[in-house]
Amino acid sequence: MKRRDCLKASLALPLMPLVLKAAAAPNGPWSRVRPGTAGWPGADQWDQLSRAVGGRLSVPQSPFLGDAATHAEAMAQIHNPFYIGDQPALTQTSGYFGAWRSVPSAQMVSARDSADVAAAVRFVRQHRVRLVVKGGGHSYHGTSCAPDSLLVWTRAMNQVQLHDAFVPQGARPGTAPQPAASVGAGAMWIDAYDAVTTHGGRYVQGGGCTSVGVAGLVSGGGFGSFSKAFGSAAASLLEAEVVTADGKVRVVNADQDPELFWALKGGCAASFGIVTRLTLKTHALPATFGGVSLKVQADSDASWRALAAQVLRFYREALCNPHWGEQITFGGDRVLSISMVFQGLDRQTAEATWQPLLAWIQSRAGYTVREPLQALAMPARDFWDADFFRQHAPRLIADDTRAGAPPRHMLWKGDQGQVGWFLHGYASAWMPSALLGEDRVETAADALCAAAEHMDVGLHCNKGLFGAPADALAASAGTATHPAVLDAFALALIGNAGGPVYPGCGGAVDEPDARRGALRTRRAYDALSAVVPHAPAYVSESDYFQADWQQAFWGPHYPRLLAAKRRYDPDGLFVIHHGVGSEDWSGDGFERRAG
Repeated sequence: MKRRDCLKASLALPLMPLVLKAAAAPNGPWSRVRPGTAGWPGADQWDQLSRAVGGRLSVPQSPFLGDAATHAEAMAQIHNPFYIGDQPALTQTSGYFGAWRSVPSAQMVSARDSADVAAAVRFVRQHRVRLVVKGGGHSYHGTSCAPDSLLVWTRAMNQVQLHDAFVPQGARPGTAPQPAASVGAGAMWIDAYDAVTTHGGRYVQGGGCTSVGVAGLVSGGGFGSFSKAFGSAAASLLEAEVVTADGKVRVVNADQDPELFWALKGGCAASFGIVTRLTLKTHALPATFGGVSLKVQADSDASWRALAAQVLRFYREALCNPHWGEQITFGGDRVLSISMVFQGLDRQTAEATWQPLLAWIQSRAGYTVREPLQALAMPARDFWDADFFRQHAPRLIADDTRAGAPPRHMLWKGDQGQVGWFLHGYASAWMPSALLGEDRVETAADALCAAAEHMDVGLHCNKGLFGAPADALAASAGTATHPAVLDAFALALIGNAGGPVYPGCGGAVDEPDARRGALRTRRAYDALSAVVPHAPAYVSESDYFQADWQQAFWGPHYPRLLAAKRRYDPDGLFVIHHGVGSEDWSGDGFERRAG
């Protein structure tokens, strides 16, 4: 031990009994309170909070544990994300094996505005109650779910306002106005797309899943189907209204609290405060949006690896550009599945793009086309118009089937399997552009095929920005997201899940099956690691047990994020799993670690 350390220790020894006593006490500086323990707010104190938020304080109740009629409705709507999202006691993911389960909070504030949120923040700060925040509730890591907590539920804050010429508050002189949309923290992307695109004729870069919350996706540095053209969602953030740990409502942008603003662009807002409104840049709408699908099966391992290598070459030459996005999946039964989207092309041009790959397949033995190439193009303004799809392509969407549901509520049919799922294992890896080089493409193909022997591997091409235009890359580089995304040609995703296991829904975790799913996911990831060792990962789609998560999620940006955390939330009021500064806390967010 160094002399300076010895001196520190000797000075600290007389104080140690007091420190240990404080740490052990329920109301000590190292712990939060729970119901039934000393310090938990009494009825009078909860009544004071209720009055402060206009009576919108209640105990969230799972509909699966309600009366017969409530339970029957919940069972009928269990695969409806809009219904699940409207239940404050539920989350869109029902849990993660060995990690967490969807459990309601002890109390809930149904916030209508930033004043409600600020009142809740001041209350938990005063009483040291665990705090969680939920808008869309899609977190795979259960960050909007914690037993014995106070939930701030922002679902009702879903207004969308369009601006022809937005200038951020307090902007420096000469800041040019630009088209934008202000979106409440509880809005889903279908709310934003309906207002901005269907009715407004412009584009806002958001998420692919229509029921995902706007605030969580933007602040997590999220991506949408067309991010290869427009960058990450965080890159379009112009301004945010956020309630910080001191209970203040702040409007932050590049000129007001710029470090906090930067942290909200990819650093996960729930580690820094509660976002109540975001203002996002909107873009000129392309003439068309569309999609392409194809399935091809190889009859041997050799032909499978040859196909994988050729697909990577084809992607490099024809698809790694702003026109294309979404998924190329390598399946364990040697099936290549294409489910991609495009923008700014007509159907004939999109189909012609794929002819070289089809010609390569057709000129060789060993391949069977299970589903022929299909292409669909439409006016871009109709891409999120539910009525358009109900009339022209109803098989592609699922509706919110509740009586009186907003007509804009639709989701892509392929996303419905995620509603309520219980994750067994999940992993992601940013795939660097170097793997597309001719000197590495064969090795990359071999790794993808080896991984697919254990679990399907999806390459989400829109979530890697290599091939994006310079302006999208520059804007995305100005966010807190891991810089690896700028050079990644795709995000590789591997996962396994079972059906819903909400208490009372009749589902149960099949532990042997869950263990197998987790093991297969890990083996697939390990096989892929042959070409991407220690790969950075996407925070919103990643392993709950991610090793070295600070570096994996944020890399060189982490020290700057941690400095912003220490500045704006020095006491750790906001804690989420593997969020910035969460290393200071126990896994459940209740006990502060000494150090």
